[in-house]
Amino acid sequence: MYTAARKIQKDKDSEPTEFEESVAQAFFDLENTNPEIKSDLKDLYINSALQVDVSGTRKAVVIHVPYRLRKAFRKIHVRLVRELEKKFSGKDVIFIATRRIVRPPKKGSAVQRPRSRTLTSVHEAMLEDIVLPAEIVGKRIRYRLDGSKIIKIFLDPKERNNTEYKLETFAAVYRKLSGKDVVFEYPITEA
Repeated sequence: MYTAARKIQKDKDSEPTEFEESVAQAFFDLENTNPEIKSDLKDLYINSALQVDVSGTRKAVVIHVPYRLRKAFRKIHVRLVRELEKKFSGKDVIFIATRRIVRPPKKGSAVQRPRSRTLTSVHEAMLEDIVLPAEIVGKRIRYRLDGSKIIKIFLDPKERNNTEYKLETFAAVYRKLSGKDVVFEYPITEA
């Protein structure tokens, strides 16, 4: 018995929301109707999904996938995003691996937390997941006099055609998930 419920596995036996069920149904439909990615989608599932408001009318679908399956999702990322954007009628689709942030150990504790579980490294990895077809080639942090800071992320110009229309979506999703303001740009090449 293969159903859409098999495509979403939530932690601690919590029930999926209506939106998460619709995303799982879209995955199930893609697996059954699209022969070119059927074999790749067979063993994949998602953890959760949420909808983020980008601007007045635009929305983004953020899909959290298990950390162990991130490489399998990256193999078919471009085709899968294209198909899901068709299903969700123009909403931008973003895949993010589910990572865990562990708080610092108590004073005097002998247990060390892994570097990959720190808040900073999880936010860095999340940033790379958000811009996935493109790569991050540079980063600048600008501190203002009032103490606020803006992070400028420079993306690889090779993927400009595929990602330029999504820059606003990338910034809105990262702000929603991490609370940090980010500006995405392409480096200016000198001729």
